[in-house]
Amino acid sequence: MNAGPQPQLPETPLLDKVRIPADLRNLPESALPQLADELRRETIDVVSRTGGHLGAGLGVIELTVALHHVFDTPRDRVIWDVGHQTYPHKILTGRRDRIRTLRQEGGLSGFTKRDESEYDPFGAAHSSTSISAGLGMAVARDLAGGRNNVIAVIGDGSMSAGMAYEALNNAGALGSRLIVILNDNDMSIAPPSGAMSAYLARLASGRTYQGFRELGKKLTAYLGKRADRAITRAVEHARGYVTGGTLFEEMGFFHIGPIDGHNLEHLVPVLKNVRDHGEGPVLIHVVTQKGKGYAPAEAAADKYHGVNRFDVITGAQAKAPANAPAYTKVFAESLIREAREDEKIVAVTAAMPSGTGLDLFGEAFPSRTFDVGIAEQHAVTFAAGLATEGYKPFAAIYSTFLQRAYDQVVHDVAIQKLPVRFPIDRAGFVGADGPTHCGAFDTTFLASLPGFVVMAAADEAELRHMVRTAAAYDEGPISFRYPRGNGVGVDMPERGEMLAIGKGRIVRQGSRVALLSFGTRLADCLLAAEALDAAGLSTTVADARFAKPLDEDLVRRLARGHEILVTVEEGAIGGFATQVLHFLAHEGLLESGLKVRPLVLPDAFTDHGTPEKMYAEAGLDSSGIVRTVFAALGHVESVRRA
Repeated sequence: MNAGPQPQLPETPLLDKVRIPADLRNLPESALPQLADELRRETIDVVSRTGGHLGAGLGVIELTVALHHVFDTPRDRVIWDVGHQTYPHKILTGRRDRIRTLRQEGGLSGFTKRDESEYDPFGAAHSSTSISAGLGMAVARDLAGGRNNVIAVIGDGSMSAGMAYEALNNAGALGSRLIVILNDNDMSIAPPSGAMSAYLARLASGRTYQGFRELGKKLTAYLGKRADRAITRAVEHARGYVTGGTLFEEMGFFHIGPIDGHNLEHLVPVLKNVRDHGEGPVLIHVVTQKGKGYAPAEAAADKYHGVNRFDVITGAQAKAPANAPAYTKVFAESLIREAREDEKIVAVTAAMPSGTGLDLFGEAFPSRTFDVGIAEQHAVTFAAGLATEGYKPFAAIYSTFLQRAYDQVVHDVAIQKLPVRFPIDRAGFVGADGPTHCGAFDTTFLASLPGFVVMAAADEAELRHMVRTAAAYDEGPISFRYPRGNGVGVDMPERGEMLAIGKGRIVRQGSRVALLSFGTRLADCLLAAEALDAAGLSTTVADARFAKPLDEDLVRRLARGHEILVTVEEGAIGGFATQVLHFLAHEGLLESGLKVRPLVLPDAFTDHGTPEKMYAEAGLDSSGIVRTVFAALGHVESVRRA
């Protein structure tokens, strides 16, 4: 569906006067609601043209305006957790002239990025890091004798991760001056209670209450330390029961709220009070609404979390026609098919049901689907526990997020040889989401573990086979990876076939050049083989299927029967090619004159762009494979022409 013609840029007379936050701080408070309205219109227009994250940013418009109005940024540090809600922040911090390059090659990142702006003190894109980073900055400030504020903004979803609570616990113990803003955009903790809640928040954050609080501590001290502690705790408990902050008070934070995060008349005075009168760690509980101010996003916050380009009037998103099913959907449908045959199959996701396709599985098997929140470490060990009791857990986690649970994969799964299945989505380049979401390292860090079966699907049919193979495999942990986007359009079986563990396949037979693919670069290997054949170089193409256990017979056959062996994978150095080279070296096959050339992702963090161009620049498209073969043969002129 086409997004249709784009409207003219919105009229934003007040926003046009704000280039950096210092300009915003010169505005009277009475002008802030108009500025927020214009900023919301600008954000909607930007994302309608570029695509990206929409709902989260619209939910923090007023909070963004209030923070930059009250605090002296960038001297005061504002750390946004995840960072997908920071498009309004970027507009207000000197990047408006580039905001319509968002997530495009050479343009602005979709997340905070330290080398992009001094207003981004910490780079993000994974959740639940803001409090830890903010505490580090606060302690560094204290050590240096500084007086600036440090503010960490974290969503209620990100608070489901253990790292956030580890940071809260440490911050409460250290007592450093740190402001944490809990952006509760799902009302999962407590809703604000209107004017009375706002009044209590202003009262609790103000000089008068803080003064009485300290006076009370001094008075009760005359009654002895034990009585002092008892009375002080009783007061805090009583206030906590009214405001909902008992948990945070127990961790050493002074809790304020909940307050309406869209009401600047409530929000600004509280932030000012905290800025001017507080000591020690403070948590402000702000309630917001995802998609606020844009009806389609308010009605379907999940569908407008990440969007393609869309029509502002209708909300209809532009989508290129697919000539093949999406890998994620193939995985979900294949798992549903296997689960109908085996009631022991269960599915685990870490707050990504739609991203991993497990929302479809959940519709079919709600009692066998578990969303554990943004808690990848827990997800893996939870799956391990299920496996100990004879269930067959599929822990579906993006490659980039599985990194966060590596200790659990090693200690709780691999060492115990537990049959946890790991479907790994977003393998390889992910385009506009950039280096923080690139799936580069999973093959390397999983194939290094003893007893781990590591697979990669070459196409959507192979993915279906691997789902069935993993479902049936009970000898230990097993993984299979697949990329973002659509398949290549191969014929699809109704149900996957059982693959022989550790066995690849010959797809195309030749005699001089061997291309050994691991993953979805197989299609480009086949195109490269046609070009090489046309140049008089008879080429074999093989699909390894497994990085571990490696198909040693296949590798030996390719090495002995060809002059050149090129391995091709969409992963980092140390992955599939390393397994092949290790085997060749120990077999003595590298001493026979065989030319081996491993093709992998660059040994660098690659910025956002189109996946097609990123693979081309990495030399992992068909032209790059052809150039590698010609270069290995010393055909310099052919390399130039390829």
